[in-house]
Amino acid sequence: MTRVAHCILTASVMQQNYMSNKLQQDHYKVSARDKEEAEQYLHGRGAQFNTKNKFLKDEITREHIEGIDDWTDPNVPTQYIEQQSKTIVNKVDSPDVGMAYSMNAYAGCEHGCIYCYARNVHEYWGYSAGLDFERKIIVKMNAPQLLRKQLMHPKWEVMPIMVSGNTDCYQPAEQKYRLTRGLLQVCNEFNHPVGILTKNAWIIKDKDVLQELAQKKLVTAMVSITSFNEELRRVMEPRTATAVQRLRVIEELSNAGIKMGIMMGPMIPGLNDHEMQRIMKSAADAGATFTAYTFIRLNGAIKFLFHDWLYKNFPDRADKVWHMIEQSHDGKVNDTRWGLRMRGEGAIAQIIAQQYKKYGKLYHMNEGRQGLDTTIFRRPGEQGKLF
Repeated sequence: MTRVAHCILTASVMQQNYMSNKLQQDHYKVSARDKEEAEQYLHGRGAQFNTKNKFLKDEITREHIEGIDDWTDPNVPTQYIEQQSKTIVNKVDSPDVGMAYSMNAYAGCEHGCIYCYARNVHEYWGYSAGLDFERKIIVKMNAPQLLRKQLMHPKWEVMPIMVSGNTDCYQPAEQKYRLTRGLLQVCNEFNHPVGILTKNAWIIKDKDVLQELAQKKLVTAMVSITSFNEELRRVMEPRTATAVQRLRVIEELSNAGIKMGIMMGPMIPGLNDHEMQRIMKSAADAGATFTAYTFIRLNGAIKFLFHDWLYKNFPDRADKVWHMIEQSHDGKVNDTRWGLRMRGEGAIAQIIAQQYKKYGKLYHMNEGRQGLDTTIFRRPGEQGKLF
């Protein structure tokens, strides 16, 4: 090989390596743990311990992990707790979440997203917001029947109901119980508008029902995408579909005539906030037409769970990430003020908000978004109204 050819080949290899590095999904990597810590880490779970339940007087909990030498938590299988509930539709008073009613067939969520605001609700059931939230899933066996009863009530005023207002309606439990499908079938029977938010590809199994609802302008679905970095997703949202799978969901359902959107939440400064443009462009290319986002807030027990998770997985930047969250919530990691708690404030939150506005316009998101049809609701056996 001549010297010139060798130089050309070397340059070509260097260019390929450069392009490969440029195309990598993310330069952030989960930091390596030492051997002892790696053996104790519960893979496939977001939380690593159970926080104290503020409603229980006596319980076993672990508050100061560093002071316990021989405490081990077995990674036990998920337990499904079947029960008959009294109600299924909940009125939502918060002006920050964009829904009037929600319904959840499952309490607790096996997806195990470390940031999930629904963790605190698990304390009302007598469990912890930590590992219990991921391991002890309450299954509302009569959810479709309760929805039917609610819609048959003569005083029910038709407004869209959000499925997954709290926990994910397509979490692994749905593969066994199919309660979400039952809820959608009831909505289809009554011509009742419904919204869906999920980060699980199992929603594809209900494409037939969703298509029927979409033809009557009765459904919109959002897929949550927070990162294209698989190493980050595996520890932050351990039992969810990959970002690539979620994009395929958007594409398949969009091609089937279902109005699809994306939820980018939460945006976490120093971890995934730089991915907003990539997420919005990829989602738009897949067929998404509307978006939403939230800024990280750590309310209640989530503060302790997220702090433990952050310093175990990202010790090299944990201090910086934590302080940026504080800077965006008036020196705290939580904020209860309407209008600010889901968006944050200050320079960092403003930059994210500006990105969202800029890229939303660039990729034609939220243009001419139409609401769901509330005029064709009917109760089975009920005669149509003349006026």
